[in-house]
Amino acid sequence: MIRLAVAGAVAVFSAYPAAAQTAGGGRSEVFAGSEFESYLRYLQTLGESQSTTWSIRSFSPKEVDALAPKDSIHPWARRYDFSPQKGPGIHWDYVHPTVGFLFNSAYPFGGNDGVIWAGKGVTSYAQAGVSMRWGILSAKLAPVAFRAENTSFPLMDNGHIGPLKFADGQYPDRVDKPQRFGDLPYSRLDLGESTIRIDAGPFATGLSTASQWWGPTLEYPYVLGNNAGGFPHFYLGTSHPLNIGIGKVHTRVVYGTLAQSPYSSVTGKDYFESYANPGKVRFMAGLVGLIQIKRITGLELGGARFFHAANGTALFTASNLRLPLQNFLKTHIAAEGDTVNGDDRSLQQNQLASAFFRWAPPETGTEFYGEYGREDFSADLRDLLQEPDHSATLNVGFRKAWMNGTSMNAFRAEVFSYEAPAGTRTRGEGLIYLHIPLAQGHTLRGQILGAPVGVGSGSAQTFAFERYTPGGKLKVFVSRVTQRERSLLEIDYVSGQPFTKGVDVENSIGTELSRFIGPFDVLGKITYTDNLNRYFLSDVSNINLGLTVRQSF
Repeated sequence: MIRLAVAGAVAVFSAYPAAAQTAGGGRSEVFAGSEFESYLRYLQTLGESQSTTWSIRSFSPKEVDALAPKDSIHPWARRYDFSPQKGPGIHWDYVHPTVGFLFNSAYPFGGNDGVIWAGKGVTSYAQAGVSMRWGILSAKLAPVAFRAENTSFPLMDNGHIGPLKFADGQYPDRVDKPQRFGDLPYSRLDLGESTIRIDAGPFATGLSTASQWWGPTLEYPYVLGNNAGGFPHFYLGTSHPLNIGIGKVHTRVVYGTLAQSPYSSVTGKDYFESYANPGKVRFMAGLVGLIQIKRITGLELGGARFFHAANGTALFTASNLRLPLQNFLKTHIAAEGDTVNGDDRSLQQNQLASAFFRWAPPETGTEFYGEYGREDFSADLRDLLQEPDHSATLNVGFRKAWMNGTSMNAFRAEVFSYEAPAGTRTRGEGLIYLHIPLAQGHTLRGQILGAPVGVGSGSAQTFAFERYTPGGKLKVFVSRVTQRERSLLEIDYVSGQPFTKGVDVENSIGTELSRFIGPFDVLGKITYTDNLNRYFLSDVSNINLGLTVRQSF
C-alpha cells in the first residue's frame, strides 16, 4: 500500500496534458472546508455569483444555488456543473465515489480533513453517497470510512501507563487528544456529511452529522471547523440572510452531543456523576449569527458561542437549552453553591466565544477577514476592558484572486495566535481548548473541533499560491504551526534563564497537483515538515504523501 501511494503520487505529479472533459457536477459536495467550497468562494469575490455570507457553513442546497457561477467563464466550467436543479418533483444527485491514501513517514500529521485521523504509515479512506431534494425537504447520505495503519513511533512521556500512555503528552488529564490511537490499526465508519433539512420560507431546521464551519477563516477556525468532522446535532435558524431594514441577518442555534476517544482520562458513566467523574458524553449548545450592513456591500460582522456542558440523565433540559443565551459576564451568572478551583459559577459548562468580520469588496477578487476569540468568561466589564487578551485568540487573513484567460490565480495568507499574554506574569492564565472539570477539552473523539493546532498556547501561519486551470489545480504552500509550548501550568517559571527547547514547532512546505483525467479527478500531494524540538527534545522530519481519486460521471 505504501508503494501504491508513493507511485501514484509520483505519476500524478508527472507533467502531461490532461483532458478537461465535461463530467459530473459537484454541487452535492460543497462541504464545509471542502475544495469546491473554496473554489466557489474565489468566484464569488470575482463577481461570478451573487454576494453571500461565508461565516455560517455548511451550505443548504438553496445557498449552493446562490453560489452557482452566472456564466461559464471560469476554469472548471467544463468539468463541474454547479447550476440549480430545475423543475418540480424529486431531484437526485451523487456524492461521487472518492478513495484516497495518506502516508506519514515519522509521526501522525494532518488537519482539516474531517473524521480522518492520519497516523504514521498508510491511512486509507473512502466516501460515497447520494443526495435528494424535494420542495422544502433536502437530504444527503455521505458516509466516510477510514483505516489508519497507526504504526509505532516514540511517544511523549506523560507519566501514565496503560491506555492513558497514548494520551496527550502535556495535558493527559485535561484534554482528550491522543498522541496515538492505541497500538493497533485504527479505523472508523462514520455517517460523515449526512443531513436531513427543511427550508420553510425564511426558516430552516434539520438533523445532521455534517461538518460545520463558524466564522470566515480558511485554515484556523477558533470555534468550529472540519478538523474533527461533524457530530450528531439538531439546528434551527434562518434559511438565508433576512432583510431587517438596516441590513440582513443570518443565524443558527445548534444542540448536539460530543463523544470522547478511548484514551480520555474521563471514566465511569456517560453522564455527570461528580466533578471527579463528569461523564464521558458531553452536551453541546451553540449560537452563531451575523449581520450585513446595508450599503456596505460585501461586509459581514458576526459572533459565535459554543458551550460544552456536563451531560445529565436528560439531555434537553431547560438549563441546557438556555445556554446559548447565557450572560457573557461571569459575575452576572448565578452561583451554584459548589466551589471548584475557587469558582462557584458555571461549573459544569465551558464557553468558547468569538467575534469576527469579513469584507469582500464586490468584483475585486479580494477579501479580508479576522476573528477574535475568548476561552471561558470575563469576570465583569472592567475585567474585559482591562485584559481583553486574557485567554484570547486572534486570527487575520487575506485572499486575492484574479483571472488570466481561462485560468484563475489566487494568493492567500492566514495568521492565528493564542500565545500567553504578558498578563500571565501577574495572573493565572487559562489555556486554549482546555478546561476542567470537563476534561476532554474542545474535542470530538480525540480531535480538536477548532483549529488543527496544539492546545494550550501557541500560534500558526500559512501562505499559499493556487492556480486553477481547465485541467486541474496547482497549489504551493508554506506553514508554521506551534504544537506545544512550555507553560506555567507545568513549571514555576517567572524569571531566570530562558528554555533552550521551550517551543515545539512544525515548519512545512508542500505542493498539491490535481488533474482531470477522463472520468477521474486525481489529486497528489507532498508535504515536508521539519519538526523543531519535537516533545521539547530533538528535531524530527516527516514526509506526508497523499493520493486521492474521485470518479465523475
